[in-house]
Amino acid sequence: MSYSVGQVAGFAGVTVRTLHHYDDIGLLAPSERSHAGHRRYSDADLDRLQQILFYRELGFPLDEVAALLDDPDADPRAHLRRQHDLLTARIEKLRKMAAAVEHAMEARKMGINLTPEEKFEVFGDFDPDQYEDEVRERWGGTDAYRQSRERTASYTKDDWKRATEQFDAIHRRMAGLMAAGTPADSEEAMDTAEEHRRFISGTYYDCSHEMHTCLGDMYVSDPRFTATYDRIRPGLAVYLRDAITANAARRTA
Repeated sequence: MSYSVGQVAGFAGVTVRTLHHYDDIGLLAPSERSHAGHRRYSDADLDRLQQILFYRELGFPLDEVAALLDDPDADPRAHLRRQHDLLTARIEKLRKMAAAVEHAMEARKMGINLTPEEKFEVFGDFDPDQYEDEVRERWGGTDAYRQSRERTASYTKDDWKRATEQFDAIHRRMAGLMAAGTPADSEEAMDTAEEHRRFISGTYYDCSHEMHTCLGDMYVSDPRFTATYDRIRPGLAVYLRDAITANAARRTA
């Protein structure tokens, strides 16, 4: 039994372009070719793709994934055990962070002041009050700031959670494109950048392409924003900025 590249892309939830890229770099070469030269993937190829996607989800770069999977002494069960341990640790960390964020949101909603210990437990070395002061100082006189304050004033906890999840999903898709080697000025990356701009416009304030470009520059110039995006995927801040710039140029052209 073998499968076409389109079928495998559908099974795995990746693009055909990603599978082509994996083949080009030797990470996942299909076991067979049709008489017409088309890629055909075996069940063993699908098992390897599953391992690749597990490691990619855990943040491993492609070269490290290749080294792990091509280790002749590695036991396939050892890969699964390692991935299970890493995922379990991540789940526990995210569970604790989610609980801490909910605690902070409830405290803000009820007008309760968090203690310094509680605040830094949630935000690490990032002080939200200091950040709010800076935001007000830098943009307090702008229409965007006023519009954002007006829109978010009535947001409930569920509204914030939904907005955060949607924004995170856009960032993860952008990181996925970057990981697959998709150029920042490709149609896929520019379309995702446009979705990023429209999300800001629909959730916070009207964000023109010009303003979006300024935001992209800030993601790279401000170390705090850079660190936030690069925690998702090293280099994502620059990649996102470049996709935003390319999308703005496409739209204005």
